[in-house]
Amino acid sequence: MLMTRPTLVVLAAGMGSRYGGLKQIDPVGPSGEGILDYSVHDAVRAGFGKVVFIIRRDIEEAFRESIGQRLEKQIPVEYAFQALDDLPGGHTVPEGRTKPWGTTHAILAARHLVREPFGVINADDFYGPHSFKLLADALQTPAASAPPEPYVLVGFPLRNTLSEHGTVSRGVCAVDADGHLRHIEECEKIRPLSDGAVELLRNGTRETADGTQTVSMNMWGFTPAFFEKAMNGFEAFLAAPPNPLTAEYYIPTEVQTRIDRGEAVVRVLQSTESWLGVTYPDDKPAVKAGLRALIARGIYAADLWG
Repeated sequence: MLMTRPTLVVLAAGMGSRYGGLKQIDPVGPSGEGILDYSVHDAVRAGFGKVVFIIRRDIEEAFRESIGQRLEKQIPVEYAFQALDDLPGGHTVPEGRTKPWGTTHAILAARHLVREPFGVINADDFYGPHSFKLLADALQTPAASAPPEPYVLVGFPLRNTLSEHGTVSRGVCAVDADGHLRHIEECEKIRPLSDGAVELLRNGTRETADGTQTVSMNMWGFTPAFFEKAMNGFEAFLAAPPNPLTAEYYIPTEVQTRIDRGEAVVRVLQSTESWLGVTYPDDKPAVKAGLRALIARGIYAADLWG
């Protein structure tokens, strides 16, 4: 039976907000490639059939010129736009609100473009070919009839996802003996310690961990039914947000709600890749060095698209 090729949804609407300008599209590969070049390359090789970029209208021109036009030659590409006023009926943007509504809201921007199983990634994270193969294979494997909806999370060891140049936030996962996600909790101010341990802030309390914990880097796999569930969850969030001017509805929040209600089961796939990411400007040399090492091992060509 011929399976539908999954779509890759790339969360790129936040590009520039943390880094300062659209610097995430700066070259990190030896032939001018950006992180997204490697992600799309790995996605094509893994079997994804289309890419949907979630961006903002104000970065559309720069994004298309710097990234889109090049990647459209490798795989079909479509664009969706995360807009502050793209809200369920009856809801309006609170006066003074300028901050986006978060990653679940970003995914919902693609609801009119995606009709097949789909993966989700961040634009500024490097996940590696093995991670994309895990995700694509899972999305193309027939699942038991829902409910519950079969979701997928590609997880990484916490110690492999840190920055030497500042703290990060990560979704720390509790995984049962069957490899299913039971709980995901956003932890903040995570940093490596000199003895190899990791310090983090959980619910306002400082903790240390050994760094082996599985964390989410926003590499998810969903069925198209996710959109309806997520819209319902987002509408409930809008009815009573913690802070109407700044609160955001994140993917882990939506997924945890579905798990708790028995509406979804999430299979956690452990990636063996070394994550690379540009959280801070000073992260870029480490990303370049990591890519050079992969090229030296023959994982990538020096000219990726050559």
